[in-house]
Order: sequence, then C-alpha cells, then structure tokens
Amino acid sequence: MIGFYNYTVILTYLSLISAGLGIVVSLSGGGHPYIGVFFLMISGLCDAFDGKVARTKPNRSEMEQKFGIQIDSLSDIVAFGVLPACIGAAMLRCSPLMCALIERFGDGLESNIVRVAAFGLLILYMLAALIRLAYFNVTEEERQQSEGGVRKFYTGLPVTSAALIFPTVLLIQYLTTSDITPLYFAAVALTGFAFLGKFQLRKPGLRGILIMVAIGAAEFIAMVIFRNFVRLR
Repeated sequence: MIGFYNYTVILTYLSLISAGLGIVVSLSGGGHPYIGVFFLMISGLCDAFDGKVARTKPNRSEMEQKFGIQIDSLSDIVAFGVLPACIGAAMLRCSPLMCALIERFGDGLESNIVRVAAFGLLILYMLAALIRLAYFNVTEEERQQSEGGVRKFYTGLPVTSAALIFPTVLLIQYLTTSDITPLYFAAVALTGFAFLGKFQLRKPGLRGILIMVAIGAAEFIAMVIFRNFVRLR
C-alpha cells in the first residue's frame, strides 16, 4: 500500500476520522450541531500533539516529513474548515429564528435570501481556511529551506483555533434562551477573516498547548454537564 502508517501519522488520521464523524452527525436527521462540536474538539486535541509526536521519531526521511505536512493540512481543511461549516448548516436548519422566518413568510424570497447568505458565508469560511493552509504549506517549505527548525510565529489565525472558538460560541446557548445562531455565523465571518490576516502570533510552546488543551477539556466537560442538565429539566 502507498502512504505511511507508523505512529507519527496516527493522530492526524484520528483527527480526520473524528472530523468525518462530526460531519455525518451534524448533517444527519434534523441536524445535531451540539454533538458535531464534540468531534471538532476531539480533532483539535489530536492536532495539538500530532506534530510533537511525529518529531519524536528519529531519522525521519524527507518523504515522511513532507507526507506528514501534506496530510496534516488535508486533515485540517476537513476538521477545521468543513466541519465548522457543517455545524453552522445544522444550526441554521434547527434555528428557532429561521423556523419563525419560514413560518411567517413561508418558503419564499425572504427565507431563501437568508439561506443563500448564510450558506455563502459558510462557503467563504471554507475558502479562507483552504487559502490559509495552502499558503502555509508554501511558505513553510520555503522557510525550511532557508531557516530549518520549527516555526516561531504564525501569520494570521491558525485554522486549528476553530476547535476552541466554535465550542465556546455553542456553550453560550446553555446560558441564554436566545437563539445564538446569528452569533455563530458572526464568529464564522470573523474567524475566516482572521485566517487571512497579516498580523503575527507567537506559536505556542508545550506550555501554551497544554493550556489550550485544558481550556478545550473544560469546554468539553461543560458541554456534557449542560447537555445532561438540560435533558433532566
């Protein structure tokens, strides 16, 4: 078989599997965005350590390194580009505000304009994630040839930040009776714009990664608790 299957790529494969499950769950039935977001966080956890795990293998060949970079980006576009968009589509489908709009105007011009605008925003978000990842691959290859070592700064917001941003937005729904779907789409727009920004961010070290993992774990636990609380009420 072509490809590589050693431990250096397992976390990346698991991230993609989790993202695929999240997409299927989000878009199945009436839409389950609050379940799909759990898979987004799992993908984020896998991505947080895949690079560090890969670098522990001694004497990695150049082909192994390039393969790792490519599949990481390909996995990221699914996990942090497509999955958040699918979660947004699921939220739109079960949004009380959207249901109220359809009830008032029917499946007419007003409702269709909202749908087209919302789906257009999700598509632009995925495009922004794709452009960022492709740009990162090109610039990283050039940087490796001139500098070597590990990158110290990011230009723009990393796409993996989606694993923290969107669960935070969905958590707000458990704190309010208002429909937070418009807030989610606002976060989609701002996050997509930030992907392509020219500002610089210092790449987090192990301590920073552990802090983000702790935040993600706290979000995961909070969503489980809130979901159970809502179910019991």
